[in-house]
Amino acid sequence: QVQLVESGGGLVQAGGSLRLSCAASGNIFSVNAMGWYRQAPGKERELVAAIHKGGSTHYDDSVKGRFTISSNNARNAIYLQMNSLKPEDTAMYYCAAGGAIVVFTPDYWGQGTQVTVSS
Repeated sequence: QVQLVESGGGLVQAGGSLRLSCAASGNIFSVNAMGWYRQAPGKERELVAAIHKGGSTHYDDSVKGRFTISSNNARNAIYLQMNSLKPEDTAMYYCAAGGAIVVFTPDYWGQGTQVTVSS
């Protein structure tokens, strides 16, 4: 019902930057918040950042000050600007969208884009 397509992942050296994009299509009216999750080998999937359609944002402590989530409502897209990347940021990054108003609970997922940070 809602389709999410990520792009922008790749290989970068520690200290470098990447910008991830996620385009949403389908029943956009059901979406109240979108965000980025990541999953590294041996770890559970974790929320990196989220943004509500009203503009409020949330960041995991591990990325505060380095990552910035933003949105373009006219284009039904969100972005994740990642600066000062560390090897610990290496993971598969997933775009997610949900209809919950108070707490971000993903209902839809993208296919993922790989981010690899070398040292």
